[in-house]
Amino acid sequence: MYPDSVHTMRGQRVLVSGMGGELGSLVASLLEAEPWVGSILGIDVDPPRRRLRRSEFHLIDPSDHHRIVDVVTGFDPHVLVHLAVWEPDARAGTSRAKRLTSQAATSIISAAAESRSLQAIVVRSGIEIYGRGRGSLTRPDEDAPTHPTSEYGRMVADIEATAHSVGARVGVPVSALRLAPVLGPHVPSPLGRSLRQPVVPFSMLADSPFAVILDSDAARAFVAAAEQRPQGPLNVVAPGAITTMQAIRRGRRIPLPLVGPEWRLARHISYLLGAPLPEHVMELIHRGRLADGARLTSTLGITPRVSTQDVIDRLFEWEAIVRIPASQAA
Repeated sequence: MYPDSVHTMRGQRVLVSGMGGELGSLVASLLEAEPWVGSILGIDVDPPRRRLRRSEFHLIDPSDHHRIVDVVTGFDPHVLVHLAVWEPDARAGTSRAKRLTSQAATSIISAAAESRSLQAIVVRSGIEIYGRGRGSLTRPDEDAPTHPTSEYGRMVADIEATAHSVGARVGVPVSALRLAPVLGPHVPSPLGRSLRQPVVPFSMLADSPFAVILDSDAARAFVAAAEQRPQGPLNVVAPGAITTMQAIRRGRRIPLPLVGPEWRLARHISYLLGAPLPEHVMELIHRGRLADGARLTSTLGITPRVSTQDVIDRLFEWEAIVRIPASQAA
């Protein structure tokens, strides 16, 4: 961890990759209010999803390596907050999400490493990196072995490996925030879409518990990590847990009990209804997905404010389409 004198320095330049996503734009808006932050620069393939007062944004495809290098080295960041991660079937299908995520990690993290002022790297990861649950109540901590068993799990594992390799080469700490599934009123989430369907499948053989995290709690964790700059991974998980069947009841959905080959049909139907079930969400429904988040509090001094049960309750309250009367819009 860097000395306190570094943390209290004002005018720190922060690069936020993935600023166009809901989580990225939320992190940027919180950074704008931080007294230690000077300039903020964002990169993404989509523009920010909220109005930002003083952040500078560049619309760049992750494959445009030369332009990314020019923009990043010209900005010369002190901190990189890497959120350019495409969860499969959230904003893009699995193959495109994998390609965009890989290109962004290679181009942006490598470009930041060429910056003379770089002091820390903070990357988005996920608790999918631990793989399938080894029991309904298993809560791996950050010291548990990683063994990703889904495409998304392998994607975040590759991001961590790239960041740690670059961090070791240039001598800066790397924080990997392993997020539980992120839900929010405007967050594109395959898990959220599935649970909001009128009919929701669940496993008859193992209705295992899982945890999630609210987008605003995840954003606070990134801001705290960018300021305090710890070394190593941190699980970011809301307190409490819930099973798919419990979520179905709380949302007053119709449960569809499935076992064995029936899941293939359910997955196909879900895809046609606009709520694809990628591999990591199927794992969550079948085996659950928990993690121990105690180290987040002891390291950064913050705790998620909203429990898993409350996040799920809010999920069913959020409107799919926000309607604004013409008189209010005017």
